[in-house]
This record gives sequence, C-alpha cells and structure tokens, in this order.
Amino acid sequence: GGPGVKNCIADVLPILAKMLENMKAEPLHLCHRLDKETTGVMVLARNKEVAERIRLLFKTRQVEKIYWAISLGDPDPAEGIVEIPIVEKEVQSHQSHYKMTLAPNYRLSPEDGKVVKIRKNRNAEIAVTRYRRLAASSACSLLELQPITGVKHQIRVHLAYGLGCPILGDHKYSHWSKLAPQKLPEITLKRLKLEQSKVRHLPLHLHAHRLSLPLGQRIDLTCKLPPFFQKTLKKLELDIANE
Repeated sequence: GGPGVKNCIADVLPILAKMLENMKAEPLHLCHRLDKETTGVMVLARNKEVAERIRLLFKTRQVEKIYWAISLGDPDPAEGIVEIPIVEKEVQSHQSHYKMTLAPNYRLSPEDGKVVKIRKNRNAEIAVTRYRRLAASSACSLLELQPITGVKHQIRVHLAYGLGCPILGDHKYSHWSKLAPQKLPEITLKRLKLEQSKVRHLPLHLHAHRLSLPLGQRIDLTCKLPPFFQKTLKKLELDIANE
C-alpha cells in the first residue's frame, strides 16, 4: 500500500484465501512489508494469532532475511558489514522530494582532516546490512544481502551511499539531488542491449530470496528469481555457482 500504489496486496487477501480454501474462507493476514518495487518472498498468515506471532518475530529481528541484488560497480571489500544509521531528509531541488540517507556518527573535518564526532540526529535509526559478492561482470555485481535491521529502504541506501554501488534500476537512490534515470556504464548498456534514454524503464533488481522463521522448528521459505531478473543475469554474464 501507500501513495500511488494501484495494485496493493491487501486488496487481494480475501480473494487469495478463497482460492486456497473455499468461498467461506477468512481473508489472509499480512505479516510484514516489502518495498513496492521489490520482488520475492512474502509471508501471509491464515489466522490472526499466527499473524501476530510472525509480526512479533519480524519486530524483534528473529527472522533471517536473505536478499539478492544486482548492483552497479563492485563493492570493496567484496564482503562485509555496513553499519551506518539512516534518516529521512527532504532534498531541496527544483522538484522537492524526500529520500532516506546516511546519518553517520563521524566525519572528516575539512580544515585538518581529523575525525570529528557528529551530533546525533534524533530521528536517525540504527541500520546494519551484511553483504557478499556472488559474481561480477559487465561493470555489475550480483550480491547476497542480509539486513540485520529493518529500516525503510535500508539495503538500497547502504549500497548506493555506503558502498557507492546502487542497485540496478534504482532510479531514486542513484543520484542525491535530482529525480532522474540511473546512468549506466557503456558496457552494461551494451550487454543489456539498451539505450541510455530507455534506462528509466529498467526495474529495480532487488529480490527477497529467502526468509527463515523460527516457529517451533525453523521454516525456510525461498522464492526463485523473477524472469526479468534471470534474463538480466544472463545478459550481464553474472554466472552464479549453484546457490
């Protein structure tokens, strides 16, 4: 749900329940959220009690989440943890808009290059993302990501502003001061058989690949990559060892 969302999953919960059970079925219950452009695993519960239990697991960070993303560029180092707080800010440009951004606790002083502690932003939230590179080719990387916290747009912001490797098709976080399509390197355009003027139609390549829920025994849920994501991997020659 949210502004400008035409097809919201909440609207189809009663229909999904009827398809799974019968015409008298109660609507299914949402247990968590995914960004509207993100593909992948979504957990729905058949009754309210289970939904509450699962929501609590998400809230208390007991759910292990693994995402896959194609990023522009190569994170350095190839594996690590990004731990930088995130805050929402208004971007002052000819078209004012809001974006999540980094709110680090330290910065380098422009005068003498010393490390200076910054006054904490009251609204900033702690954000931690684990990442590792699975493959690299055509000026892009395939990354496996594990968000330890659940801040809005966390993976997108940590990759774009923390590692300098925005997600392919993430037009919002590829620039700071403007709303414009992502700029792709020549080799990437060539492999994707795409002109820069058509890049704005490129979807966000971020996929919730696996969720692991500790409900009595662990329940592992995986969702295979959507066709557009698989095609992009082929075109960019990002070959994965059988994951």
